[in-house]
Amino acid sequence: MMILVTIICYFAALLLIARITGHKGGSNAAFFKGENKSPWYIVSFGMIGASISGVTFVSVPGMIRGMDMTYMQTVFGFFFGYMVVAHVLLPLYYRLNLTSIYGYLGTRIGTHAYRTGSFFFLLSRMLGTAAKLYLVCLILHTYVFQEMHIPFWLIAVGSVALVWIYTHKSGIKTIVWTDTLQTFCLIAALIFIIYFTVQKLGLDFSGIIRTIQGSEHSRIFVFDDWISRQNFFKQFFSGIFIVIVMTGLDQDMMQKNLSCRNLREAKKNMYCYGFSFIPLNLLFLCLGILLIALAGQMQLELPPHSVPPELPAMNDDILPMFAAQGYLGKPVLILFTIGIIAAAFSNSDSALTAMTTSVCVDLLNTGKDSEEVACRKRKKVHFSLSVLLALFICLVEMLNNKSVIDAIYIIASYTYGPLLGMFAFGLFTRRQTNDRRVPLTAVASPLLCYVLDWWIFKETGYKFGYELLMLNGTLTFAGLMLMSKKEKTLKAP
Repeated sequence: MMILVTIICYFAALLLIARITGHKGGSNAAFFKGENKSPWYIVSFGMIGASISGVTFVSVPGMIRGMDMTYMQTVFGFFFGYMVVAHVLLPLYYRLNLTSIYGYLGTRIGTHAYRTGSFFFLLSRMLGTAAKLYLVCLILHTYVFQEMHIPFWLIAVGSVALVWIYTHKSGIKTIVWTDTLQTFCLIAALIFIIYFTVQKLGLDFSGIIRTIQGSEHSRIFVFDDWISRQNFFKQFFSGIFIVIVMTGLDQDMMQKNLSCRNLREAKKNMYCYGFSFIPLNLLFLCLGILLIALAGQMQLELPPHSVPPELPAMNDDILPMFAAQGYLGKPVLILFTIGIIAAAFSNSDSALTAMTTSVCVDLLNTGKDSEEVACRKRKKVHFSLSVLLALFICLVEMLNNKSVIDAIYIIASYTYGPLLGMFAFGLFTRRQTNDRRVPLTAVASPLLCYVLDWWIFKETGYKFGYELLMLNGTLTFAGLMLMSKKEKTLKAP
């Protein structure tokens, strides 16, 4: 009952923020870009929660057993990726005064490229958001609501409905502030869970440092094994490209940046936001080591870890196990519930808003409509996407097969490669490609990547990891180059 009251209070706070931020009306300017009045420091803090899904909150501590602390190599790469976004992509988006970032592809390459970029974003974001919300709904159903005999479908529909309620009116203008609350809850939950874990272990500060340093899982850097997926250079450069694609070329993440007052403040947001990921992910990984140490002290049998460990659907149940079974006390179960809800909803609300923006601006071209007509279309699209998201979550639950979740994440990871290739072609060449054949190239590249990954694994036993994104983007870029011709009159934006 205490958990249910906590959840009700939490969502009441979100609805209050939505009411305050949306009391002056829900124009398209407010929904899409927050009327360009969002304070950069609020955007920066809120984006932390939007980038950390409920799956991450659960799974990153569990990565420890499968890959030690080597995930930090990718995190270090993230920071440099954010610098590229701040100094290459943000100036471009602000100069063109874009609402949807895929408008750049239309300006630089053509209409087919524009629609293709938007389609790949919508596909990857819908699949990724549905999978993340499914896993969080499953955790809530298993550990919180099952005893109340609340069915899974009601949790899924209720979760999406709550997101729709507090985003449908003012969109990004509301999300900037609700994400701030959710990020605060997420970080507070993480810190207090670490505190209760340390208390249970009976450690002081120096004891914490010794426990982490002395763990067999404390390894961060891998320089000596070039075949390993945890090799430093693979992880580091993959981290850079992951951020460029999943932040810089993602309407969801860029929409918040474009709501800042100007380019200078948007860059500040990116610096602060990018750096904050380093200590935050370090805390998640340290929690994983401390939980393993506590399991050893209490002689608990941990659930089997996944192989490979980075597949979100199969990750360790270490943190849920400690929280749900009461090993750390009732407060930790409440904190755990708040943490995954905050992480999941700060990720999902912005995704739903970004998808609505992309459909309206990129596919329906509502910019040519009157404000009244455009608002009416936007509300219909927002509601329709909410229904589709809820249906997709329920469909995955009905299939009841973890391999379906894995497939969803794999498909989503493939869809970002064509975006990387198209933007790279536009930014780094002055050539004009065959716009009509861009969709074919964008579909062929991930299919070829899949075949190459299968063949190389069959012949050598080597399985592509994060570097598959770079290969996918390179193939798309190469395809556009093969179809291109030099035009002296072309001026790249």
